[in-house]
Amino acid sequence: MTTEEKMNHAAPPEALRYSVKFTSSNYPYLPSHPLCTEIGTPYLTSPGVHLISKPSTDLTSLRDFLAGYGEDLHFLQYLEDESIDDATQLCKLAGQLCYMSFSPRRTKNSEASRYFDNIKQSGHGSVLEHANFSFLFYGVSRSLTHELVRHRAGFAFSQVSQRYCSGKVVRFVERPEYSRDPELHSLFLQRIDRAAKEYDELAENLLRKQKSGSEILSAEAKTDLRKKVQQAARSVLPNETEAPIVVTANVRAWRHFIEMRANLHAETEIRELAFRVYLCFNATEPILFDDYETVCLPDGTYAVNTPYSKV
Repeated sequence: MTTEEKMNHAAPPEALRYSVKFTSSNYPYLPSHPLCTEIGTPYLTSPGVHLISKPSTDLTSLRDFLAGYGEDLHFLQYLEDESIDDATQLCKLAGQLCYMSFSPRRTKNSEASRYFDNIKQSGHGSVLEHANFSFLFYGVSRSLTHELVRHRAGFAFSQVSQRYCSGKVVRFVERPEYSRDPELHSLFLQRIDRAAKEYDELAENLLRKQKSGSEILSAEAKTDLRKKVQQAARSVLPNETEAPIVVTANVRAWRHFIEMRANLHAETEIRELAFRVYLCFNATEPILFDDYETVCLPDGTYAVNTPYSKV
C-alpha cells in the first residue's frame, strides 16, 4: 500500500484535517506544534502522536520448518503468498500455526481481512498480542497521563521525570474547552505564566537557601542538589503541565485502549489522543483496525465504534 493510499484509508473524509504524515520509512505521525504566551511560556493545544517502532517480519527462515512436513501437504507454498503488512503477517502466522493451516486450502493473504474479521468476531484476540507498537506522545497533560497509565495489561510506559528535568523544558497543555473560548483561553495563558514564574522562583529560592547553608535539602553532589531542588519545586506545577511519554503495547492492548478512550463517553483530552492513535494504526496496519468506524461528535471531536469490542 502506497503512502497516498494509506493516508486516504487512515483519514475518513470528515477527518482529513488531522493530516496524518509519514516519515521516509512510512511511519505515520501527527505532530503538535508549540505556541508561546506573550512573555514566552510554551504550551501546546493538541497531542503529538508519533509511531516510532513496529514489527518487522521475515518468513523466509520458515522454509526449513515447513519443509519438515510431508511433501503431499505442500506447506512450502505458504511462502509464495502475496505480502501483507508486517504486524498483520505476524498475527496471521501465529493464528494459522495454531491449526497448522499452511496448505493450499489455507486462507490466503489476499483474504486477510476476512480472516481477521473471523478472529475478531470469535474473540480470539491472543494472536494479536504478538505485534508490539511503540509511540511517543507529547502535548499531553499530566492529568491525561494519569489516566493513560491505568492501562496495565500489555503496556509499558516511560515518562518524563519532573525530578530530573529542569524548568527549561517545562511546557503546558491547553484543554480544547479553553482554546475554543476567548475568556477561558486568556485565563489559561495567565495561569501558565504564573505557574512557570512560581516554579522558577521557588527553584531559585531553594537553591539559594541551600547554598547559603540552610540545609533545607539533603543533597551533597551538585547533580543531587539539582534533583532535590526540582523535586521540591515541582509541587507548584499544575495538571496542565506537559508530560511526554513513550508507550509500548501489543495490538490487542491498543485496540482495548482505542475502544475505551476513543469512545463517546471518554474524557475529551484523552479521546483526542486515542483517535489520533487510531488514525496512525489505520494508516500502517489497516487490516487489523478496519472494523472501526469514525463518528463525528456534536462538539467537532471524533470517536470510533466497532462491532468487535473486547477482542
